[in-house]
Amino acid sequence: MEDETLKIAYPIQKRPSFFSKNRLWLNVLLFIITMFTTFFVGFSWSINYKYAEVLGDVNEFPITVDLLLDPQIIFLSILYAVVLLGILLGHELGHFLTCRYYNIDATLPFFIPWPPPSLIGTMGAFIKIRSPITRKRQLFDIGVAGPLTGFILAVPTLLLGLSLSKVVAPLPKEGGFVLGEPLLLKIFSSLLFRGVPPDSDMILHPIAFAGWVGILVTALNLFPIGQLDGGHVFYALLGKKSRKYSRYILAVFIFMGIFFWIGWLVWALLISFMGLKHPRILDENTPLSPRRKVIGIVVLLIFILSFIPDPIKGYSLLDLFNSSLF
Repeated sequence: MEDETLKIAYPIQKRPSFFSKNRLWLNVLLFIITMFTTFFVGFSWSINYKYAEVLGDVNEFPITVDLLLDPQIIFLSILYAVVLLGILLGHELGHFLTCRYYNIDATLPFFIPWPPPSLIGTMGAFIKIRSPITRKRQLFDIGVAGPLTGFILAVPTLLLGLSLSKVVAPLPKEGGFVLGEPLLLKIFSSLLFRGVPPDSDMILHPIAFAGWVGILVTALNLFPIGQLDGGHVFYALLGKKSRKYSRYILAVFIFMGIFFWIGWLVWALLISFMGLKHPRILDENTPLSPRRKVIGIVVLLIFILSFIPDPIKGYSLLDLFNSSLF
């Protein structure tokens, strides 16, 4: 009995969250590291852009001191890093500034570096919301602000980058990556490269590749599940009805991982770890305004334009299984 009294009088204090304090030094440090990792990834893409048309296979191209000091390649590498991080920063600031508008406490963006041999040089960025979101309109506005901002930045980036890209005769596919095309890229390509032979290959300018990554990040975040941006929007639109769809969407991830791109299985694992069901808010049954419902339709269209079923072709679980057999 004495022990129970002590527990009531002196409750056990939970350890404060790592994100409970502002750590500006960490935000800056991660951003600088991510600048370097994206620069080095951009370096390989810049070599590919400059020399693939001539050599056919840049994997066999010797890395020399002259190449490392090539001003054009260095400039293109910096350009890729700056443009990509600008898109990701815009996405996260969309969330952050909307939180500030509603007086909701949130951290500054944390960037996640991903050193070579990664494909893009970063695993994105995130903010941590430290105070509760209690209203549907707040949840909806915070959820859509990031993808809308990122998409608005990525579209002109992709369009400009495509105008600088090269259409060439078919290149060897062994040892290289073939990127999947979102519907938006297909539309832009059909407008910019009319009359191009159907078997041609496109060598993306580093700016175009940064735009492609920005479009991919938008699609990844807009899946209507869990704590993703799309999960916030979906829950704000449908309330508790949205929860019954979580398992079906997770099944879609598994299906796509088997037949389209193995990365969907990793994404499904991360989302499961974060939680499939969205936390409840106070006005769960209150409908959104007509204006926000229209914005919800716009977000759905953005997802359709941005979605890439196979971001890297030939890397589904089925493809890897078949390649291991033969």
